[in-house]
Amino acid sequence: MLASIVVYATEKRKDTGAYRIPIAIQFPWAIILGGGLLFLPDSPRYFVKKGNLPAARDALARVRGQPQDSVYVQSELAEIVANEEYERALIPSTTWFGSWANCFKGGLWSPKSNLRRTILGTSLQMMQQWTGVNFIFYYSTPFLKSTGAIKDPFIISLVFTLVNVLSTPLSFWTVERFGRRTILIVGAFGMLVCQFIVAIVGVTVGFNYTHEDPNDSENQIADNIAAVNAQISFIAIFIFWFASTWGPGAWIVIGEIFPLPVRSRGVGLSTASNWLWNTIIAVITPYMTHPDKGNMKSSVFFVWGGLCSAAFVYAYFLIPETKGLTLEQVDKMMEETTPRTSAKWKPTTTFAATVGTKDGYLDAGVIADAERRGSAV
Repeated sequence: MLASIVVYATEKRKDTGAYRIPIAIQFPWAIILGGGLLFLPDSPRYFVKKGNLPAARDALARVRGQPQDSVYVQSELAEIVANEEYERALIPSTTWFGSWANCFKGGLWSPKSNLRRTILGTSLQMMQQWTGVNFIFYYSTPFLKSTGAIKDPFIISLVFTLVNVLSTPLSFWTVERFGRRTILIVGAFGMLVCQFIVAIVGVTVGFNYTHEDPNDSENQIADNIAAVNAQISFIAIFIFWFASTWGPGAWIVIGEIFPLPVRSRGVGLSTASNWLWNTIIAVITPYMTHPDKGNMKSSVFFVWGGLCSAAFVYAYFLIPETKGLTLEQVDKMMEETTPRTSAKWKPTTTFAATVGTKDGYLDAGVIADAERRGSAV
């Protein structure tokens, strides 16, 4: 939002400040983020992975707001340790390269395999980029200018960013109220409807129909300004659906589907997929819409609408519901159910029960073994 305001404020500058100021304004936030990371505490699961159970207990107590000796903290720590032992038996500690190779182990048709989870994470981020949202954020200014109906496309671009900023916090409530899977399915449907409406209006009476400005032969004026305004409205509604569902939802899911031994690698590969497809779409889009290239005009929204339809089918058949589950329970859920029935799954046992607990506390032997075998990878 701040970036859009700065760009709008500098658009009429004729000196190097037109680009230097927008670039410079990014540095303070990078410094704040980098400095803040120095004070970011490690997670309890990280300490368990390293075999440092006292630090894991302390971190968990601070996160939950409970004393370290509370049954609640001890029970959750027991489940984390037990899950780590279970996963370590399936995925033994290995070399640095071996830890990356573990992301691709298992069969494609096995719901609990690392390969399937890695494909799910990377393809989910691919689908997020395929929605076409970055076409709006990256190229809305020149695209809207070409419609001949917008006097100041920077203002409209600013409005799109404002809708994005104000819609995103809504997901903080919906993701826990309705679940990850539900909002991704509903969001994909909302986006595909908006994209097809923009496309159909555009090829019939909207963006695609302009005439020469009698006062300036280099400019074009829209034949039907009301239709163009309707298209812009539905683009804003599309952004609402994206920002309140797929925008944050995809990131939440990839943070919950990977088992502990490969979680950091799996999330890393998924993030790399996001930026790979982000780059691909940023590169190919000008060739799709430039007057001297593809010159698709409003037809480009048929492409995004088709891809949003693919995202709808993808979410229905492949995205599991992880709402209300701990990371350990997500592992068990993915072993015992399918994405379409995952919302009804309830935990019936715990990993801690399989390794030995008493009143929620791990046996001393299990604790000693976990500390002794702390992973170095």
